[in-house]
Amino acid sequence: MGTIKATNIEPIADNGTVTLGSSGDIFTLGSGTKASFLYPAFEAHSDSNQSLTDNTYAKVALQTEVLDTNSNFDSSSNYRFTPTVAGKYYIEGQARGSGSTNDTLRNVYAAIYKNGSIYKESRINFQPNEIELCAIQVSAIIDMNGSSDYVELYAAVDITSGSASLSEGTKANYFLGYRLGT
Repeated sequence: MGTIKATNIEPIADNGTVTLGSSGDIFTLGSGTKASFLYPAFEAHSDSNQSLTDNTYAKVALQTEVLDTNSNFDSSSNYRFTPTVAGKYYIEGQARGSGSTNDTLRNVYAAIYKNGSIYKESRINFQPNEIELCAIQVSAIIDMNGSSDYVELYAAVDITSGSASLSEGTKANYFLGYRLGT
């Protein structure tokens, strides 16, 4: 094996693609290099509190995009990520559930939905010592087909009395993901 040294590698065609190795090969990029195989990527968060029906899953409204490399995240209505590149994706979300008063928060749930169904769920139960506020995270590595698959963040808050909500703080309710590879 030898070493190839070059200042610049350009594609033969004008499609901007240079292939190094074959599928499944591992290679190292130098500092400051954009690793396009990690795209698409997104991060979004809510910008206000969200009222919930007690102990019922609701889609988390994520209106503010921090990052959306390929415009694959809908932050205006569906609050979902629909990648246009097939591959395995790391997906993570957090929801901060709140009861309206002290000692009323019994359970907080967060779930990643894929194509409208629960893919992975996290739960925290505080019974018999209810509290007022708690953040919970959920993450998964998910195969996405690059055309019709999508993921969403859902949350539920179970309270003993009063009202349930997702409480916004400094990006307390967030959803993010990025492509790991094929």
